[in-house]
Amino acid sequence: MSGIPLPFVRTNQWMIVFTVLAALLFSQPWILVIPLLVGIISLSTGKNPAFWLASPFLSKPLDQYPAEDPDQQRFNQWISVICLAVSLIAFTLGWTTVGTVFAVMVALAAFIAILGFCIGCFIRYQYLQWKHRRQKG
Repeated sequence: MSGIPLPFVRTNQWMIVFTVLAALLFSQPWILVIPLLVGIISLSTGKNPAFWLASPFLSKPLDQYPAEDPDQQRFNQWISVICLAVSLIAFTLGWTTVGTVFAVMVALAAFIAILGFCIGCFIRYQYLQWKHRRQKG
């Protein structure tokens, strides 16, 4: 398979949304460590632990699901990891507003992607266009 099955991507996105909501609703920023570690493991090994959650619920072979571009998903995961790290550092330093803003940005981006518009995809596309125009002269 050349891509990441959509149910796996959605599982990761929902995990981000739910953990950020739980962290903020229960005033427990340490919960943000969960999606941060999942993201770090995913980026360092190429295997996302959140995918194990979805596997038992899939009814078809993986190649029968729509697939997402692995490079794009890696880019999105980098954005998520950076924002979650900034959020946790901010909470640790007592900068609650900054921590909340970065956590909400990640959850909102994940939720908007679930609804059908990928903010990370838009950012990467604009970056690649800029890079292409710059190389072209």
